[in-house]
Amino acid sequence: MKDYGARPLDRAEAEEYATWFKALADATRIQIVSLLARRREPMTVGEIVDASGVGQSTVSHHLKLLAEVRFVLVERQGTSSLYRINENCVSCFPTAADVVMGKPVPEPPVCE
Repeated sequence: MKDYGARPLDRAEAEEYATWFKALADATRIQIVSLLARRREPMTVGEIVDASGVGQSTVSHHLKLLAEVRFVLVERQGTSSLYRINENCVSCFPTAADVVMGKPVPEPPVCE
């Protein structure tokens, strides 16, 4: 039975999710997010390079994009930067399948 009262996501929410999905639309970025999420402690670019086997400039580029959507947070420690997963986003990021398949979408996330 069709539900003619069903509506698509609010435009602002859809745009927010689209920026998240775009940020994860690269296998290397998914690897970096996964590494930081599993490690659960700040890592230097060098540590991420060693763990991922990807070059330093590539890792730095991907970390910049991930930080822009706040999946990754940067902590300055002297002249070094440490990167860690944003725990708030881990809990508020719905899976693409959940959204596409019509499962209830959480309140608009606050990924700070």
